[in-house]
Amino acid sequence: MGTVTSGLFRWLRGGASPAAPVVSDNSSSNSTQLVRHSTGLGEIMKVISAKEGLSILDLGATSPQNIMKLTEMGHRVASEDLLLASIDPTVVGKDEKGKPVCDVERFLAQNLKYDDAQFDAVLCWDVPDYLPEPLVKPAIERLGMALKPGGSLLAFFHTEGSGMETAYYRFHIAGADQLDMKRGPHYPLQRIFHNRHIEKLFKDYHGLRFFLARDQVREVMVKR
Repeated sequence: MGTVTSGLFRWLRGGASPAAPVVSDNSSSNSTQLVRHSTGLGEIMKVISAKEGLSILDLGATSPQNIMKLTEMGHRVASEDLLLASIDPTVVGKDEKGKPVCDVERFLAQNLKYDDAQFDAVLCWDVPDYLPEPLVKPAIERLGMALKPGGSLLAFFHTEGSGMETAYYRFHIAGADQLDMKRGPHYPLQRIFHNRHIEKLFKDYHGLRFFLARDQVREVMVKR
């Protein structure tokens, strides 16, 4: 049971370890870690716990903690760092007037290259809040294509904050409904999604469920 590595994408089966060095979330000496309860995680973990041999996509820098937790449950795990990919200068730049521009086609050609109906679950976390605006809708649509019919996706959306004032944290599964949050790179919060915006973003999904947490984060679970 080996590991297949392609760019930022890694497949791991139970018992396997990364073939490439793991990306650390604690690269700076002032990194901080928080613990939070997550109702949304609890709900998707019920789905994940119901059977073995599922295929799960974890969006973010490689998390050994998530890999261990999910592979011990008998699942296959893929990890892809979309935020790192979104700051690639070949994808995001500026036009002659200095305005930000995104090459969506190049982004999709280099990322989220999965077969249709490949995953049973996607842990999207709060990635949409930090992606450049032109990449959000195409990324969510591509994730929908990669989900199996009836597959579940968990996403978090901030209800307050702006720019660099809102710290980016990488989420690591600590329990059935508990997350370790480790301070990550300084990605700016791009926007605040309101309920109707979230509903529009997931219009091709089904069974939209909202869970409002106490830390200004709205958790959303949807099905394909």
